Amino acid sequence: MDLYFVWFLLIGVLAGYITGRLTKGSGFGVLGDLVIGVLGSFLGGFLFRLLGIEAYSLIGQLIMAVIGALVLLKLISYLRHRGTL
Repeated sequence: MDLYFVWFLLIGVLAGYITGRLTKGSGFGVLGDLVIGVLGSFLGGFLFRLLGIEAYSLIGQLIMAVIGALVLLKLISYLRHRGTL
């Protein structure tokens, strides 16, 4: 397994944990928060690249992943509220 992929997963899991702590009561549970963190890492990377922002350090990548996870949770919450999900 590629070391980059392992770091990506670890950052995503940590971002999910942090996001879960920041948004208590989101209703996804521990495993759901971790999955949201990993998916949020993808989303955060995509959004940051759209804005022309690169995160090179571990802390920068973690912040990017947490922001992506928060945006993903907000999107899921919006879709749930509309009755789409």
